[in-house]
Amino acid sequence: MEYKNRLYMVLYPNQSLIASQYDPEMFARHYTSGSSRHYSGKVIFTEVDVDYRNDFLDIENILDNLKAHKDGRPKATKFVASYRVLEHVELSAIGTLYISTEEGHCIGLNKGVHKEHEEGFIRVYAEIAPMHMLVMSRLTPMNFGRYITDPNNRKSAPSQFYTQLDINLVEFIEEFEKNPFKPSPITSIHPSTIRDGFHELMSHPDKRTKGMALDSNMDSISYRLLRNGFTFAAKGECMFYPIPSHNEIEAANFKFWRTM
Repeated sequence: MEYKNRLYMVLYPNQSLIASQYDPEMFARHYTSGSSRHYSGKVIFTEVDVDYRNDFLDIENILDNLKAHKDGRPKATKFVASYRVLEHVELSAIGTLYISTEEGHCIGLNKGVHKEHEEGFIRVYAEIAPMHMLVMSRLTPMNFGRYITDPNNRKSAPSQFYTQLDINLVEFIEEFEKNPFKPSPITSIHPSTIRDGFHELMSHPDKRTKGMALDSNMDSISYRLLRNGFTFAAKGECMFYPIPSHNEIEAANFKFWRTM
C-alpha cells in the first residue's frame, strides 16, 4: 500500500523536523502514547510543505528513504533534524498547526489575521520554540514577535513561536493584594512573582519586557488559558493561528475540549 509522505515540524515538547507516513491524528497519538519512547504531555506541531527544501536540512535524502515497514505498516517517524529547525523553515512553507492534549486528541488550526491590539496593556507571553521563557511585556503580540526576532536585540532568535496568555493582570493583582492566598493563574509561578514583575514594568516605562520564568512549561498551561492563538515571527513578519472559541471546540471535538 502506498502512503503519503509528510513533513512535520514539532514545536513542543522538543523542536524537530520529522518525515512521516502518519496523518496528523495518528502522529499526535504516536507521539503521546504510541511510541516505545513514551512521552507524557502536550504536543504541538505543524505540517510543512513536503516540497520545501533548505540546504541546512537533508529533506530530500530522508524522504527518499521513507518507506513503509515490510509488514505494510506506515513508517511513523524518520528524523530530518533536531537542531535549529524553525529558523530554517520559511513561514510560507508552514501549513496547518496542530495542538494535542496529553491523551493524543488534537485539533488543527488554520492561518488567520491578527486583530488590532491596543497599546498600553501589559500582557503575558509564553515563548514555545526555540526560546521558551514566560515573559511579561508592554508590547502588542505582533510587536513582541518583531522585538524577540530583531537581530539587534541580544535576547532574540531568528524565528520564534509563542502565544499570549489570557490573564487580566490588573484585576489579578488587585485581588491578590486583598487575598494573599489567591492562587496564581499560572500554576508554575508564585503570585508574588507576577505582582512584582507587573510593578517593575509599570515603574519603568522604557522597559519593554520582564522575564518571569526560564521555562514556560506548556504542560502546566491549559489551552483554555490561551488568549487568541499562536504566532510565528521571523524577519520582521508575523503569522497568526487563531484558536476557536471553547464552544466551537466542544462542538467539533468533544474529546479534545474535555481534556484541553
